Amino acid sequence: MTEPSEQTTATRSRAGSASDQDRSERRLTRRGWTLLVSGALFVAFALVGFFIPVPYVAISPGPTYDTLGKDAAGQPVIQVNGHEIFQTSGELRMTTVSLRDGGITLFNALGLWASGRYALAPREEYFKPGETNEQVRQENIQQLQDSQTAAQVAALRRKFPVKVLAKTIVSGSPADKVLAPGDRLLVVNGKTVAEATDVRAALNGTKPGQTVQITFKSDGQAERTVPLTLAQRPDGPEGFMGLTAVDRADVPFDVKISLQDVGGPSAGLMFALAVVDKMEPGDLAGGRHIAGTGEISEKGVVGAIGGISFKVVGAREAGATDFLVPAHNCAEAKTAAPDGLNLIKVSTLDEAIAQLENLKAGRPTASC
Repeated sequence: MTEPSEQTTATRSRAGSASDQDRSERRLTRRGWTLLVSGALFVAFALVGFFIPVPYVAISPGPTYDTLGKDAAGQPVIQVNGHEIFQTSGELRMTTVSLRDGGITLFNALGLWASGRYALAPREEYFKPGETNEQVRQENIQQLQDSQTAAQVAALRRKFPVKVLAKTIVSGSPADKVLAPGDRLLVVNGKTVAEATDVRAALNGTKPGQTVQITFKSDGQAERTVPLTLAQRPDGPEGFMGLTAVDRADVPFDVKISLQDVGGPSAGLMFALAVVDKMEPGDLAGGRHIAGTGEISEKGVVGAIGGISFKVVGAREAGATDFLVPAHNCAEAKTAAPDGLNLIKVSTLDEAIAQLENLKAGRPTASC
């Protein structure tokens, strides 16, 4: 009886040992699965981090361009044909911001941010839904061209008269098929037109259905006076002709601004200053390395711009010692200005000229 009992015990012992082994194998299998899943998640995260782009753009200081100098093709940025120009010295640098879009992965974004030179922003702040890079490029080019035109008008109207032209004609409006873009507007509703704002003012108090007289001149033709029956204005009770008017310099010479591979409206102030420096005696830059930024209107009002914190850095790296800042950007510029860069607050083209004259004469300048 003892022997079978011993045999049974041994059998049970072996059975128990086998069961423990099975449980051990199962425990190893669970650990293996844990390691496998963790490894897969790590690989997936790495793939996402290295290869999947994120919906952000990277912003950094961009190149600067001397508006008193030459463009990439070796041509003067400001060209004047048919009028005396004056000698200049020093630099009047426009500043830019570089925008990197596309191909920015999570790890790229972290590296750019950690460098301290870049800022990241959601892509939708710079690109409309469905808008392509090419469409944005074309918009920026158009903005640059508009800023160049406004800069010319703002600079030249200091010494020369302006004329008022029809810029756009609304299809199907009273002016359609009567006037064309580029026609010079002389009299509207019995009121002489001296600048673009006079056109809207001349229609104050009119009503839809009312007939007014408009005198204009097409290129190469004699003056004409024609009646227009006004329509309903979409944004007010006055009558509506259906055109937009713009100021243009009324001069017998040409001013051309040439600069490639740059977009946006913020170079207007520096373009205008360069035109003044070339067209008027006085040498505004006075041998100094001056940079700046600011959108400008045809009347010389300097407007706020974006990216000022990057532009002051780019200007200092390019050797500028003084920076013209739109008044509305002063607070932001102060927080980012590098050592050795003097910030000068301006609100108009005339103010900017006066501040540069102060700088050249060693007088205090308006500081941010």
